Amino acid sequence: MGLYRDEGVVLRTMRLGEADRIVTLATPEHGKVRAVAKGVRKTKSRIGSRLEPLGHVTMLCWSGRELDVVNQVEVVSSHRTLREDLDKLAPAMTMLEIVDQVAVERHPMPELFTMLIGALRTLSTSTSGLVLAAFCWRLLTIEGVAPVVGECARCGSNDPLVAFDAGEGGFLCRTCRRGQAVGPDTVALVRRIVGGDLRAVLAEGPHDVDLDVENLAIGAIERHLDRRLRTTILRP
Repeated sequence: MGLYRDEGVVLRTMRLGEADRIVTLATPEHGKVRAVAKGVRKTKSRIGSRLEPLGHVTMLCWSGRELDVVNQVEVVSSHRTLREDLDKLAPAMTMLEIVDQVAVERHPMPELFTMLIGALRTLSTSTSGLVLAAFCWRLLTIEGVAPVVGECARCGSNDPLVAFDAGEGGFLCRTCRRGQAVGPDTVALVRRIVGGDLRAVLAEGPHDVDLDVENLAIGAIERHLDRRLRTTILRP
């Protein structure tokens, strides 16, 4: 119990009473934090606009039994570029939803937080359509369930891989195939992302199979979470 300082990314907000708001943040040192921001819905509030989804902030909070209380907030980045571009806003909000689902309250998550900040920063400047997909694949790796991409996930053979099944844990050969059919370009691109060649992949700009790679990544994340992502349903 007591005061603490941390930085965070606002994942979502919810109204509370006539003037307050419950803010859910991802933080590196305190995990997922749910805190009350008092009076932020009043027109004279100085911090209301600082506590909007996607905002990267530093904050001073009072630790409570169920909900913490926000005392001070300073903006590091509002990610305005993402807010003003619907094509970028959609994947950004999907990232927030995913982190909201995997993060645990009061459990430090410095690696996940750093990855989220980096992904949002990259998304704001990149022309690649693979930022969200790369975020998903990397998150699965952090969670210890990275997809098998170098051989058949079921039999271990080195035969050509022609399908992907999240339940089996990765790509499958012709003998074991089930799930989503994939072409060699999709297999090659996922291998590069998972294998650590992400910077070069993003620098190349759009690929013909970007959407296929993203759909596979979203499917794998939904399998891991055991739920559908609301933000992907709402995407244009």
